Amino acid sequence: MNDLKDILHQDEEMNQDELLRYLEGNATPEERFAIEKQMADSDFMNDAVEGLQEFKDKQKLQQYAAQLNLQLKKQTAKEKKRKLRKGIKDQNWVLISIVTILLLCILAYQVIRMFYAGR
Repeated sequence: MNDLKDILHQDEEMNQDELLRYLEGNATPEERFAIEKQMADSDFMNDAVEGLQEFKDKQKLQQYAAQLNLQLKKQTAKEKKRKLRKGIKDQNWVLISIVTILLLCILAYQVIRMFYAGR
């Protein structure tokens, strides 16, 4: 659940707060260097920073990030629910197949038993 609160990958050192401080110009020189190094190493990070720099109202960035995280959480919850339902439907067919095979085995046993009893 905690991993759904941050849209950045876990293997990256920079978090959402550091990125926002960088965009607002409040980052320390060490943070700026680390962010710029990651931008040089990662096309994703570079695109993210460039896209976020396009925002005119920096105050709405927090709201926008929260909204994106909420949508991502809803979307992944729907996917999990769909997979669970699909698994249950598949289990029904497996159960029906097992019962049918067992009934056929019992029927075959009875037929063979009646055949040998008639001799």
